[in-house]
Amino acid sequence: MGTKKILIADDDEGIVDAVTMILEVMGYEVAYTYDGGAVIDAVKDRPDLILLDIWMSGHDGRDICRQLKGDPQYQEIPILMISASRDIRQSALDAGANDFMEKPFEMDSLLDKVDFLLN
Repeated sequence: MGTKKILIADDDEGIVDAVTMILEVMGYEVAYTYDGGAVIDAVKDRPDLILLDIWMSGHDGRDICRQLKGDPQYQEIPILMISASRDIRQSALDAGANDFMEKPFEMDSLLDKVDFLLN
């Protein structure tokens, strides 16, 4: 099986840069978008996992998550939702996210969740 592809959708360039660097060092292929409106198009490249921020550039990641999980073509792709607000964990899971992380997070915790969701 080839390299696992991860899509990062977050409007925080610092987080995208740091997470991209770590994931690439770990051997993953990484794509990203800073625009919530571009997530659905980016998913057409069939990532193996999506890291999705809840609030980005006027889009609610929970709506994006519901849309992807409601589409038979994409519903099997695991989604790890990320937010600076821990009080929306349950709403992220209710939207269909496979897991949730609160910002800021430890890279080791992120890698553990990525590994778990991909295997």
